[in-house]
Amino acid sequence: MPAGGGRFAISRLALGLFLVDQERHKIAIGSDKREHVPLKAGEGWILPAGATGTCEYDEALSFLRLEVPEDLLADVGFEHSDFQPIVGAFDPLLVQLAHQTVSIAGHPPSLYRETMQLALAAHLARLLAPARRALIGVEDRRLRRTLDYIHDNLTANLSLEGMAAEAAMSRFHFARAFTRALGRSPLQYVIHERMELAKLFLKTTRLPISSVAARVGYEDVSRFGQHFRRHAGTTPAAFRAN
Repeated sequence: MPAGGGRFAISRLALGLFLVDQERHKIAIGSDKREHVPLKAGEGWILPAGATGTCEYDEALSFLRLEVPEDLLADVGFEHSDFQPIVGAFDPLLVQLAHQTVSIAGHPPSLYRETMQLALAAHLARLLAPARRALIGVEDRRLRRTLDYIHDNLTANLSLEGMAAEAAMSRFHFARAFTRALGRSPLQYVIHERMELAKLFLKTTRLPISSVAARVGYEDVSRFGQHFRRHAGTTPAAFRAN
């Protein structure tokens, strides 16, 4: 955006992350009294839903902005909509999560995209309301039902919503409980099981690598190869040859 600024009104909890330094940045939140708050690249603001104010900057501005839907906040148990606005430096993990979430914003729905969105929302919740709730566990019966669902749908586009529904839990509490129970996140577990199934196909069939990838839920053969190499320490072709 060109130098300038103006009034703003935030409808949902929002995070703004500056990508360039703004030494002469000024901001007023909830009033007309502007304060000089210099911001560097990687710094910015977190504002609650309903926040209004004015911002000014004397140089061209490049930034990213994320709005967090209420249903996503509910998934992570965040209820403190009246938190005090934050303007200034962010911790490195929040910056990384913001960039990663924006980079996949236009991608089709996927387990990875859901996981990243939940990770960002959960991290924001911890920053804005640091008092932690007691962890909810997943009962053996519900866990077994969820694992059966995962294995029955390994080749499909699995989602956190679908897995959590099998366990009758919110996505966030399911992901936390699943990770505690099995020592890996739902995403990590799904990738592991897909790679184990791929090993079986590679050793017991003569299917092309692309067909093996498709049978374990990967349309992108190169992404399948990356995950397989990370899992098995070698390429699918080399694994089959050995």
